[in-house]
Amino acid sequence: MSEDPQAREELSLHIEQRRSAVKAFLSTARPRRKRLAYISIAGSALAALATVGPAAGGSRFTAAVQGIFSLGDDSIVWRILCLAAVLLSLAAALATNLANSQNVASQVSAAEACNAELDGLETALTFGHMTTDNAVALYRQYVAKVAFIEDLSRH
Repeated sequence: MSEDPQAREELSLHIEQRRSAVKAFLSTARPRRKRLAYISIAGSALAALATVGPAAGGSRFTAAVQGIFSLGDDSIVWRILCLAAVLLSLAAALATNLANSQNVASQVSAAEACNAELDGLETALTFGHMTTDNAVALYRQYVAKVAFIEDLSRH
């Protein structure tokens, strides 16, 4: 690639477009990663809370809950708490497995690193601290790390 200004400008445009795609990915992936983590943590904690009452208080706990809610049988208390624990545990397990199976955390980390690298590359290219050929080589190296992000410039 030659050192003409048009080539540098075109590379800058590619960098800008790729950074836009990375930012768009991060705008949806970061909240998703947080949401899955919160569901996993909250589901696990609430499942534990659903079982701590009967485990610690035994039949006195279930009889007290039965009396408070005017339930006909204390087995209803056990059933509700067990069902709640199962559903909460299931939600936590699904959230954890979804996050792990889709590598959400590692993809977010890779995209954040790529965005920072492209920012530095764009700055170096803009201020002429790098040849166009070197910038192209680094650009290819950086975007290869985020191959899972669709290149918006190709549409």
